Amino acid sequence: MMTLAQVVDRGLLGRPLRLIAAVLLAVSPCVGQQGAPTEGAANASPRQPGEVIDRVVAVVNQDPVLDSDLDEERRFVSFQPITDPTGSFSRQRALERLIDRTLILQQAKIQAQPPVSDSKLDAELLQLRKDLPACRQYQCQTDAGWKRYVSDHGFTMAELRERWRQRMEVLDFIELRFRGGIQISQAEIDSYYTKSLLPEYRKQGVVAPKVDAISDRIREVLLEQQVSSLLSDWLKSLRAQGSIRIMSADDTLPEEGVVEP
Repeated sequence: MMTLAQVVDRGLLGRPLRLIAAVLLAVSPCVGQQGAPTEGAANASPRQPGEVIDRVVAVVNQDPVLDSDLDEERRFVSFQPITDPTGSFSRQRALERLIDRTLILQQAKIQAQPPVSDSKLDAELLQLRKDLPACRQYQCQTDAGWKRYVSDHGFTMAELRERWRQRMEVLDFIELRFRGGIQISQAEIDSYYTKSLLPEYRKQGVVAPKVDAISDRIREVLLEQQVSSLLSDWLKSLRAQGSIRIMSADDTLPEEGVVEP
């Protein structure tokens, strides 16, 4: 049984349980954010005249999604404790994920919520170091090993911390918006136990625990399913009401204030 965070980390795009993963796995930095150059930027070769540095691949309510965002999104898959068993994560899937998450971030700015504390962020990143299977060969239990793993997968430590913090903030926003009003009845728990869990236990040839012993875990699963379904419907509404433009190589950006039909 997966928690909401585990559903997030599976990184599969679909409906309804896969939807949350499609929008929360990673959050791209704000466009135009200023700051010190990263390690990679410091060592980059000088740009040649006429060379394309980056390009806009989509515009979501006048917020651009960059080609470099897609590349970072695909690299960030390396920080998923639970991965897509097919091992496939195309640029198109990355683009759909970024569009959905941009829509959520735009809404999250409207509703103020408490920031994620450094202590909570540190605790999650420490657990992540333990959960990533590929981290074992890097000896991520040591700071040096963890830093090498992060660097080898294309991020600085500061970049990873910021992206994971934003991920936590989005997750908190979805919990606050959708989860609070959901009530799971005992009848729903009993139905899930009888129709879903018992057949699975029989298939595996093991004795099933009593429903009372696992009712809290069943309630959590049913909550995640309903949150995911509500999120799916909400995103469809945001897409229908907003302006989303997928850019081709020859497209130019619309003027500010112009909304695509």
